Formats: sequence, structure tokens, C-alpha cells
Amino acid sequence: MPHPIRLYGDPILRGHAREVEHFDEDLRAFAEEMVTSMREGAGIGLAAPQVGRSIRLIVVEADAVGEDEEEPRILVNPEVVALSKERSLFEEGCLSIPGVRAEVERPDAITVRFRTLDGKGAEERADGLYARVLQHEIDHLNGRLFVDHLGLAERNLLQKKLREIRERAADASPASS
Repeated sequence: MPHPIRLYGDPILRGHAREVEHFDEDLRAFAEEMVTSMREGAGIGLAAPQVGRSIRLIVVEADAVGEDEEEPRILVNPEVVALSKERSLFEEGCLSIPGVRAEVERPDAITVRFRTLDGKGAEERADGLYARVLQHEIDHLNGRLFVDHLGLAERNLLQKKLREIRERAADASPASS
């Protein structure tokens, strides 16, 4: 069952998500629900706080991971452990900030350490779109949004749209968990 996407202004998006400690069927079911929510929103990544759960869990659509991938990638308790020095600009958007897009500078490649849904430790290097999506989603787990990476002038240009989204979020505000 899909979950509604929390919008900019919802306090859960600014919190620091807690580590997952129990790797059970409930976690697997929630991860699958997140995949459904991501796909219904036509996104390529989603973090648990965006659907109202403050835990360190992200999902990434298979085509963002690589051409050979068939299943979405699910990362539990992900953390970036290395960043490349090379950086690039790329236009980003966010399911929690609909209608807003902006160029964000991020490292081109990262190494991320995480756990699988079974609780097994893993580490992998990611580059290109996959690295960007991982960084964007891990930011969500730390209460950071892509608009926080923008300069003051860029943020000022977006203030009207962000205020409108914040008002919609206040109107919709389900209780955060």
C-alpha cells in the first residue's frame, strides 16, 4: 500500500532519522510500500521520512542504479564514507517539493556503507546518477533538503513556491511518527 508523500514544511523532513535496529518482515513490507509510493510519485528515490517514518531507510529505482539493474535498491542505515573530489552540477527535484527544480552541485562519486534488508553489512562505490540519488536521499535522513544546497539568491527566487508548498503541507499535516 502506498503512503502519501510528506511535503516541504512537514517537520518530519527536518528531523534526523533513527537507525534501524530490527530487520524483520515489517521492515521488508515497509520497504516494498516505499517502492510503490516512489513509483506512484514517478520518483527515482525515496527516503522513509518522506512517507512519515523517521528511520534510516531509502529506496532507489533500478534504472537510476544502472542499466543492468532490474530491481530497486534498498539501503538500510546508509552512510557516505568517501566522496570524490570531482563535482558537477545537475538539476534535481524532489517528491516532497513538487514543481521545484534547481541545479545542485554534488560529488560525482561516493562510497556508501549500509545494511541490506536482512541486516547484512555492505559497501559499494556509486557514480553518476546513482551517486547523486544516494546523496539526495541520505540528506533526507539527516533532515536536509536539496534546496538547502542552493545559494541565497537561488533560494530567494524559490520562496513563493516553497511558501505555497509549506501551506499545503500544513493543511495536509498527518501526525508524524
